[in-house]
Amino acid sequence: MTAAGCGGEDESSGDRPAAKTRTQATAEEAAPGKCREVDAPRPKADGGQKRPKEKLDPAKTYEVRLETSCGPFTIRLDVKASPATAASFFSLAKKGFFDNTVFHRIVPGFVIQGGDPTGTGTGGPGYSTVDRPPADVAYTTGVVAMAKTAQEAPGTSGSQFYVVTGEDARLPPEYAVLGKVVSGIEVTQQIGELGDPASGGSGTPTRPVVIEKATVRKRP
Repeated sequence: MTAAGCGGEDESSGDRPAAKTRTQATAEEAAPGKCREVDAPRPKADGGQKRPKEKLDPAKTYEVRLETSCGPFTIRLDVKASPATAASFFSLAKKGFFDNTVFHRIVPGFVIQGGDPTGTGTGGPGYSTVDRPPADVAYTTGVVAMAKTAQEAPGTSGSQFYVVTGEDARLPPEYAVLGKVVSGIEVTQQIGELGDPASGGSGTPTRPVVIEKATVRKRP
């Protein structure tokens, strides 16, 4: 699944070292503003999840905080614009679906993409939702949207998401808008520097960037 027309690059699905424990990671933190050197976690199984039945209340505020090896950032979900997408992402985060997964695609000045349990760019939760975005949607810095294949209908999403790190990704209105980064935008920018420019749109990371834990919050 890709955020734009360029294809993702498959990575090896063989055994890889387990991620460092939180205690080890904390002890080995680099200076503030720097990403920690971590091992890539073992790939998780593809699919196996059920589409959530519970809907989110559009009158409330829902946020998902992602703690990464580069620091934490928080996404405020856009329940009104993408009710099915937001409910799915919130449910998956609550279950720990995103814990110990990687940003498998990092394109400097464009996007950082994660949410694939297999780490290959082809995995997902085993179901999809659809929230077609408005024709005038703008994918600008800090906007979080969902990746899909070129064959899927506009607004289709599974679990793979991307954060726009460039000023304007200039993508067509085909990607469901999950929400916006409301805290830790500098972290997403740091992650966005860790893509190999030579890999082009495939966005091969120069080092593992791990989502260590996702936590959810609901406020009135």
